[in-house]
Amino acid sequence: MGALTHASLVEYLLEEAFEVAETIEAGTSGGTTAEAADAELQGELGDVLLQVVLHARLAEERGAFTFDDVARGLSAKMVRRNPHVFRPDGSLQDNFPATIDKIVQKWDAVKRAERPERRDPFEGIPLALPALARAQKSVDRAARAGFPQLQPPANVGPFTSEEELGELLLAVVHSARASGLDAERALRGAVRTYQQRVPEQHHQR
Repeated sequence: MGALTHASLVEYLLEEAFEVAETIEAGTSGGTTAEAADAELQGELGDVLLQVVLHARLAEERGAFTFDDVARGLSAKMVRRNPHVFRPDGSLQDNFPATIDKIVQKWDAVKRAERPERRDPFEGIPLALPALARAQKSVDRAARAGFPQLQPPANVGPFTSEEELGELLLAVVHSARASGLDAERALRGAVRTYQQRVPEQHHQR
C-alpha cells in the first residue's frame, strides 16, 4: 500500500459511512438482538472515527491542525449554530423550540448570517453524493429557501410508506435498463437542470 494521503483515504471514509447507515437501517432485522445490533453499530461508528483520526493525523504531520482542533472547532460551531439550544458559554438554554421546523429555521438563519455572500441555496451540496440523495437535498434546500416546488405527475404518489416508494424507484430503474438508459446519470442531469432552473424562475417572478 502506498503512502496515506487525504485523497487515498476518501474511499474508505465513504465506505465506513455507508456501513454505519446500513447497520442503522438494518436494525434488529433478520433475528439480530438489540444488544448485537448496538455492538455492531458501536464498532461501525468506531471505524468512522478512525478515519477522522487518520485524516487529522495526516494534517498534524504537515502542521495544519490536530484532532483536538477538529473537536474544538466542532464544539464551537455547534454552540454558534444552535443558539436555541446553547448559550454562548456552551451551557444549555432553559427552553428549546417546540418543533423541528422552528429548529431548522433558526439553524438556517444562523448559517445565512455566517455566509451572507452565499446566495445559491444549492451551494455546499456535495457533487459526489449519489444522484438520489443529491436530488432529495436539493429539493429540501429549495423548499427551505422559499422556491416554488415541482408538482409530481398525477399518477405518482402520494406514498404511504418508504417501502412503497422503494418499489416504485426500483421499477423505474428496471424500466431505465430496459430502455438502455442509466438511471443514476439521468437523475444527475435532471438535478443539474433543476438547480439552474428553479432559482432563475423564482427571480423572474
